[in-house]
Amino acid sequence: MTAQAAKRPEQGELVLSLRGISKHFGAVSALTDIELDVHAGEVVALVGDNGAGKSTLIKVLSGVHQPSSGTISFRGKEVTLANPAMALDLGIATVFQDLALCENLDVVANIFLGRELKPYQLDEVSMEVRAWTLLNELSARIPSVRDVVASLSGGQRQTVAIARSLLLEPQLIMLDEPTAALGVAQTAEVLNLIERLRDRGHGVIMISHNMEDVRAVADRIVVLRLGRNNGVFTPDASNHDLVAAITGATENAVSRRASRRKAETGIQPEDQP
Repeated sequence: MTAQAAKRPEQGELVLSLRGISKHFGAVSALTDIELDVHAGEVVALVGDNGAGKSTLIKVLSGVHQPSSGTISFRGKEVTLANPAMALDLGIATVFQDLALCENLDVVANIFLGRELKPYQLDEVSMEVRAWTLLNELSARIPSVRDVVASLSGGQRQTVAIARSLLLEPQLIMLDEPTAALGVAQTAEVLNLIERLRDRGHGVIMISHNMEDVRAVADRIVVLRLGRNNGVFTPDASNHDLVAAITGATENAVSRRASRRKAETGIQPEDQP
């Protein structure tokens, strides 16, 4: 059954469950015994320092890499994601940081790239209508679906990439650094899009280094460190706890550094991003 034919999960239904996922590249262990659950209508932020295993995990879930061990269950059934096409057909869509958009093509062409409607010839009218429908569901601020991507802002390009990921009605959407290098207004636009995905009942995994953005939209924050689970937090968790989990420092060490910074600058630790 394709993602288009699959019934959309009920809000709160368990969409994804990982148990004991490990990934080795030769003698290097990129992931070790990862556990992760994602529910429909939930945004899970995946955070960690560089090299924590976030990108490797996303590539495992998108079918780019095969896990060395462990199980992936999607909507209650154990699955094997042998390649990206299989993951997409199952209902798992990924928007990578580089977006993979063709700047010389218009919005419609980018949304349908590789999935053009052409029973006899290219059905431009149906594709344009479908593109507008997807963008309107996201309350997107795109002037025209016939604008070339090169003319769009960073936030608008992210919107096009997200709309393209919705074409096959996935149940799980993974966003890799969706607000990286965006200005304040464009970041707010993308965060609103993520909230709309949650409201539509999608499970969302969001990778981000920006803790302010994470706190704004995440229902849970999952920390990876050195390829392992290192804590699950609510968005109102203290900076001390999150920094300690991300860096591996003890809370006392984090508190001492924060106290020293306060003494040197007069800035409260909570004022830091």
